Amino acid sequence: QVRPVESGGGLVQAGGSLRLSCAASGGGFSFKTMGWYRQAPGNQRDLVARISSGGITNYADSVKGRFTISRDNAKDTVYLQMNSLNGEDTAVYYCNRVGPPYWNWGQGTQVTVSS
Repeated sequence: QVRPVESGGGLVQAGGSLRLSCAASGGGFSFKTMGWYRQAPGNQRDLVARISSGGITNYADSVKGRFTISRDNAKDTVYLQMNSLNGEDTAVYYCNRVGPPYWNWGQGTQVTVSS
């Protein structure tokens, strides 16, 4: 069973940028629509960006114009470039296939934006 491994989070000042990476091998990655999700304390896990196997992207309104999702099928890896970060972007970020069904959830990577 696939369990994605996320990395690249950290502490950043408001207005700054981060690039997240997620490796997810073994589950037919190149054929799957992949997504980045985030979960802030006390909130549900929400899908913020998705990319189809063919590279078509969609974004939640809250991140549109600031975040860019991309993928490298040769490396079974999906990326999330995050610019102009603000406090509302503070959350644990996860990647997974866009489901249901979902793969096992990874540990996520914490993004904290300071004002």
